[in-house]
Parts: sequence; structure tokens; C-alpha cells
Amino acid sequence: MFSSLLGFTVVAALLTISPGPDFAVVLRTSLGSGRRAALCSALGIATGCFVWGLAGAAGLTAMLSASKSAYDALRVAGALYLMWLGFQALRSARRRGSRAGRPASGDRGEAGSGSAPAYAGSDRCSPLQAFRTGLLTNVLNPKVGVVYMSLLPQFIPHGAPVVPTTLLLVAVHVTLGFGWLGGIALAVHRARAFFQRPRVRLRMDQATGGVLLALGAAVGVETAR
Repeated sequence: MFSSLLGFTVVAALLTISPGPDFAVVLRTSLGSGRRAALCSALGIATGCFVWGLAGAAGLTAMLSASKSAYDALRVAGALYLMWLGFQALRSARRRGSRAGRPASGDRGEAGSGSAPAYAGSDRCSPLQAFRTGLLTNVLNPKVGVVYMSLLPQFIPHGAPVVPTTLLLVAVHVTLGFGWLGGIALAVHRARAFFQRPRVRLRMDQATGGVLLALGAAVGVETAR
């Protein structure tokens, strides 16, 4: 059991640090709403992993994999959601760019100088909204379910109880994922003076918006399996 757990930890760590929608969502939330909201979005993503883990243990992911229509419906919903998040980021960047020619006092307040809030702005979201965004980003990604269905059984030793072992492996993945995404949130928070500079924030909004749109488009045009 220990060797299986160790092997899964290595594989899960590689999957965790691979750039994807989760990374982009936490980065954007951290930039727009601060450390607490970003950690809540990471918690939402972790909760989504547990949802997929429970679905896998119950056999629902096998049904999803077997039903092309169900898979495609979830895939399209996830693609549209990612593209909507990307559009929001680009819209925020456009608003930020339009304010660039205004008096500098507005930019100084937005950048968090002095006693002004470091994350003020119309694109700020509450911790609950951030949690919901992270949860939906993960739950609406059918690839997570397919990966769990194809990967987890390989690390369940023969004769081991399936449901408890599956949940243990998911817990390992969730711990690694939350640690990684939480580290990103804390790193952005520590460097907030740099990231909240108007020009830097504008470019980051443009970059994260473009990445989310590209990810959504890639998921949307994914060829049949």
C-alpha cells in the first residue's frame, strides 16, 4: 500500500503543477480579489476534486466516459464557463486600460499605496463567489473525471477497499493541489505592490483572460475520443 501511495503522490504532483484552468483561475482571483478570495477559489477546486473522487468511487465517471453525449454536454458547459471567465478578465483589462489616461490619483488608490485597499476595483469578488468559481471550474471539467477513472484504479492494491482507498488517493491529490494553488495565492499577495501597478495589472488581466479563452476554446473544439 505504501509503494502505491508513494507512486501516486509522484504522479499527482506532476499533474498538480501542470498549467491549466485551475492555475489561471486562482491567479486571476488573487490579482483581483486578494489572498483570502484566492484561497477560497483553491478550496473550491479542492472540493471539486472530492466531488469527482466520490463520483468515481460510485461509478459515475465510468458512465460519463461511456456516454459521449453526457461527456460532450459537460465539456461544452465547461468550455463556455472558461470562456466567460476569460471574457470577464479581458473586459476588466479594457476598463483598466481606459482609465490609464485619467488622473493618476485613481491608479494610486487601486494600486494599494498608503492606506487604500490593495485590491479595490469592480472586478473584486467575495470569498463565496471565489469558492463557487473554483468549484465550477473543476466540476465542469470532464477531463478530471476521466483522469480519475483511468488513473486511480492503477494505484489501488489488489484486495484493498475501493471507496476508502479512492478517497485516500483523492485526499493526497487535493492536499498537493491546495498546497500548490495556495502557494500561488500567497506569492501573489506578497508581491502585491508589484502586481497592482496599473501597467502590470493590465498585462496580467490580458494574459489570464487570453489563457482562459484559449483553454475554453481548446476544450470546446476537442475532438471525439
